[in-house]
Amino acid sequence: MKTHNVYINKIAAFLPNNPVDNSSMENVLGQVGHKPSRARAIILKSNGIKTRYYAIDPHTRQATHSNANLAAQAIKLLFKDNHQFSINEMTFLACGTSYPDQIMPGHGVMVHGELNETHPCEVHSSSGVCVAGMSALKHTFNAVKVGDHCTAVSCASETASAVMRSENFEAEIEQKVQALSTQPELAFEKDFLRWMLSDGAGAMLLSSKPNSHQLSLKIHWIDILSYANEMPACMYAGGDYDHDQFIGWKQFTQLDQQNQSLLSVKQNVKMLNENIVKYTVEKMLANSIKKHDLKKNDIDYFLPHYSSQYFREKLYQGLINIDFEIPYEKWFTNLTSKGNTGSASIYIILEEFLRTHSLKHGQKILCYIPESGRFSSCFMLLEVIDANQEN
Repeated sequence: MKTHNVYINKIAAFLPNNPVDNSSMENVLGQVGHKPSRARAIILKSNGIKTRYYAIDPHTRQATHSNANLAAQAIKLLFKDNHQFSINEMTFLACGTSYPDQIMPGHGVMVHGELNETHPCEVHSSSGVCVAGMSALKHTFNAVKVGDHCTAVSCASETASAVMRSENFEAEIEQKVQALSTQPELAFEKDFLRWMLSDGAGAMLLSSKPNSHQLSLKIHWIDILSYANEMPACMYAGGDYDHDQFIGWKQFTQLDQQNQSLLSVKQNVKMLNENIVKYTVEKMLANSIKKHDLKKNDIDYFLPHYSSQYFREKLYQGLINIDFEIPYEKWFTNLTSKGNTGSASIYIILEEFLRTHSLKHGQKILCYIPESGRFSSCFMLLEVIDANQEN
């Protein structure tokens, strides 16, 4: 079968409203139990995030954007003032997210519905946690590579704030008044993520031809592996553990769903700390190194998505452990200013990286996207392409 080279022709990012600093975020999200969080300051010191974005009006505390709308706004930016591609040339759309607006219809078709100026097209929805955005990108990459589509779009979006507002925990707080007299904040695994996650969307335009008048990114490969055969669920929503068994929301009564804040996002922090580097860096990257004969000296830039500055040194040590050290001067992330936008993070990182760096033809970019949902990981290799120098 004949295959085609695949290029990222443009990347766009959309971040809702104005940035929210650390001193303002609890005013926007609200106080759980009408008391300030004890964990907030500790978590913010550890994760290093200074500003983030929420799809919430800070005055009314009502939602300003849905998840699908955020994605659509990013996609529209791909085609704004684009003289090489029109949105009506898009024949394939893949959309990834951790938390869609609804269970059904699929997230992808809801995003397509927000793009009412487009033609009918093939749509793919990808679910999961952080790797959902890369799963969408890999489907888009393959669609162009095999020649099924010439102009395709991949996007990822998150509205974590929709389930982090304090109102979502009122029923659980009411049920735990006595326990809260000695422990005023929510169980740590819930409160922890309220100060870790934020909103945003990113989109990529892919085709089989490089840009004629500006740089493109050639996708060499995208590797994704799940280790769910070895590991239990670590980050989850819509379910909970009963002893060692994970049970989905359908098996809970509606009252229990409310009283346990079942739709809130939870994380087993101990399991995360003990396993995230081992599985998503050491085991996963060792697999890609062997598969592609990857050499550390060939990497010009390393773009990692990590949820917290706490993991920066742990990630670096993980690279050293498999003899693939990449010095910090080659790293780029915007976690401190854009926050952790989950599946959209690598899109938002790449958009700013391209906009702020003077890149040269032939430079290689290695991207890393871990997921603690049930421990999945993704690595992607990109190459900077100047069409005038491409053979």
